[in-house]
Amino acid sequence: MARIQSKRYISLNAPVILTFVFLCLVALILDKLTAGVTTRNWFMVYRCPLNSFGAYVRFFGHVLGHSGWAHFFNNTLYILLLGPAIEEKYGSGITVLTIALTALATGLIQFFLFPGTALLGASGVVFMLIVFSSFTSFRRNEIPITAILVFILYVGQEIYNAVAVTDSVSQMAHIAGGVLGVVFGLAFRSENRAR
Repeated sequence: MARIQSKRYISLNAPVILTFVFLCLVALILDKLTAGVTTRNWFMVYRCPLNSFGAYVRFFGHVLGHSGWAHFFNNTLYILLLGPAIEEKYGSGITVLTIALTALATGLIQFFLFPGTALLGASGVVFMLIVFSSFTSFRRNEIPITAILVFILYVGQEIYNAVAVTDSVSQMAHIAGGVLGVVFGLAFRSENRAR
């Protein structure tokens, strides 16, 4: 009796998520090589004249920038844990759309509401993925209790931190990301397969 051997191979299971993490890594390496110049110019959103081309790039690009290796690894670990399930269920197009809309929303909020500070990092995307992923088992006319608990725990903690804690963390980006995760979870609930 002949034994059939199955081949094992490495698959590119989440191209959008992997590309996003790779771009974050490139942005951090460029930051280190240029002593922060590239991050200030392209990967950090802050109040500046709107007639500057860089302002529009930074509305999206700020999610690629990170303040250091620990910040990068913390965010990308969550992205790599949660992102592939989102991309598998909803497809690459929706994954790109949700990341881009989260980047734009958090960038605009930072730009208009917090003029004296800058924002960089993928934390808003992380919180969006945390909440959005809790909707992956969403059935018609049902809201999973896990989605409610994730929203209450993660977003509630960030609201508390925004009021009670003084640090350099942008709770606004976390809250906005969590709210967008709910919006995307509800908006794409009828999607049941990747496209």
